[in-house]
Amino acid sequence: MTRRVLFLHNDTTATEGLLGEAFSDAGFDIDTFTVVPEEREGDPAFDVVFPDPTGYDVIVPLGARWHVYDDALRRTWVGTEMALLRDAAEAGVALLGVCFGGQIIAQAFGGTVGRAPAAEIGWYDIPTDRPDLVSTGPWFQWHFDRWTLPPGAVEIARTADASQAFVLGRALALQFHPELDHTLLTGWLADDRDGDALRFGLDHDELLTRTRQLKDDAARRNRALVNAFLSYVAAAPCPS
Repeated sequence: MTRRVLFLHNDTTATEGLLGEAFSDAGFDIDTFTVVPEEREGDPAFDVVFPDPTGYDVIVPLGARWHVYDDALRRTWVGTEMALLRDAAEAGVALLGVCFGGQIIAQAFGGTVGRAPAAEIGWYDIPTDRPDLVSTGPWFQWHFDRWTLPPGAVEIARTADASQAFVLGRALALQFHPELDHTLLTGWLADDRDGDALRFGLDHDELLTRTRQLKDDAARRNRALVNAFLSYVAAAPCPS
């Protein structure tokens, strides 16, 4: 039977990239759902009706430019998405959260999210306790917030400034961006209205060049991550 994955586009610039290729290669049919459309980016606090999560084997909430702890968003679609993720987990659906998506998993299951002591932007090596699941990378980062672990979660990777990965039941939350490819980064840099990368001391051309250089390795790491997620996390016994 064909398996199905749903990618939640919380932000129109944060799409599945390399993750879509890896899930497709693993035999999944891919669906996407846009949470905040482009015309609402300046006013993102509104109610959203999400798809039924029980029709999927895996749900992947992706990144976004906003904060998961923003009160107006928590009262609207962020709160609804948190409930969707809890319902999905209760139904046995596996979850793979990326950056904002990882933070929303943390927040949905009892962790907290707040400002990190320092931003992380660019390619980072990440110390890991489970290299069979999350390798040391390098992985691409672009975030200003960090989570505290939900009850029962096991942290498996971290940097000095932020937890980078945890496992909770059939959920894997990632702070970094395994989906990042040259096309995605080009869009992010073009959309960097606040000049975050430049303020962080990063040259756009250097970031793009490094991403091109890592293209094949990044694709291999991403594919290995997805396959390990499917083998070790998504296939784990459902909590009783």
